[in-house]
Amino acid sequence: MKLPTVEEARAAMLAAVTPLASTSTPLGEADGRRLAEPVRALRCQPPFDASAMDGWAVRVADVARGARLRIVGESAAGGEAGLAVGPGEAARIFTGAPLPAGADYVVVQEQARRDGDEVVLEAGRGPASYVRPCGGDFREGQVLLEAGVRLNPWRLALAASAGWARVVCGGRPRVAILPNGDELVEPGRAAGAHQIYNAGAPALAAFVARQGGVPKALRHARDDEADILSLIHGVTFDLLVTIGGASVGDHDRVKPALRSMGAELHVEGCAMRPGKPVWFALLPDGRPVLGLPGNPASALVCAELFLGPLLAAVQGGAEDMAFETAVLAEPLPSNGPRDHYMRARIETGRDGARRVTPFPNQDSSLVSVMAQADVLVRRPPFAPAAPLGAVVEILRPGV
Repeated sequence: MKLPTVEEARAAMLAAVTPLASTSTPLGEADGRRLAEPVRALRCQPPFDASAMDGWAVRVADVARGARLRIVGESAAGGEAGLAVGPGEAARIFTGAPLPAGADYVVVQEQARRDGDEVVLEAGRGPASYVRPCGGDFREGQVLLEAGVRLNPWRLALAASAGWARVVCGGRPRVAILPNGDELVEPGRAAGAHQIYNAGAPALAAFVARQGGVPKALRHARDDEADILSLIHGVTFDLLVTIGGASVGDHDRVKPALRSMGAELHVEGCAMRPGKPVWFALLPDGRPVLGLPGNPASALVCAELFLGPLLAAVQGGAEDMAFETAVLAEPLPSNGPRDHYMRARIETGRDGARRVTPFPNQDSSLVSVMAQADVLVRRPPFAPAAPLGAVVEILRPGV
């Protein structure tokens, strides 16, 4: 059976999900969420001509010839309007304060000296006016954030500066995370000689939370269909993510357990590494299930390529994945028949060039390598050997 490409697998997954109902959300609870409606400016920002520096508000005509100007008042941020500056006059002004009527220039305080009720300008007109014009950042009614965009602290600041206390976000998906394997033991507990700690569930819970979802990590299931079904039964979720049990061995019981519930497989494997066993299904009620490989590196690479876009889609957004380019800091051999996503470190040289160094050992069980990686280097199927300095595609983790 020919396995689908990453793009084909992701398209099949996204086509099978529908967005959740949107909700009005306070800004303080919207980080990581997806906008369901655009954010428009409620007024201009700044809403008045404002000073960009501490200094003196004057007329350009008076600055051009140098002058001794009469001080007529003071303008501070948040102060009352009504102050005006006429010919031969100046007003003390502070950063962020409204420019008095008639003024069109700010002389910075270092270029002037006060002499009683007058200010003496000690320099001619410079290249900058130090005036922030009304609407210089954005205008009333302007779309500042499009529907579907993922909110972050900078975008929340933009929404707040536009006057919004709440925004309409896509529904927050509840994500149940089910690790699987007899070999697993929870961190903090005593591990047997042939057991390993459950690293995938905490990592994926953090990934889900950063992508705007609500994670619920379930107890890890044994390699037993009844145990798997008992853990799923009665759990409320919008998306189920399983870890492990994704292959076709005698101990891989997750897919058979879900098939017994009536799950319909839409993707079964993908032409990629790490992560070939990834799969996707829909339960009879339409809820999606994403099956991830058990090795943490495989699971996290698949989370970047599939789980992130799925979480965006159910929140009404679009995938954020944007491949960039960098140059290799060391040569790479030719690639095999599958997309290869190599964990790598990236550095920016003094020349501004971004150079990536893939780790020499790409074994998908190596959590230490994943923790050191800044980017994933994508090597297409059958890519020829790449010399030092060759340009490659890179993907920065979405977390």
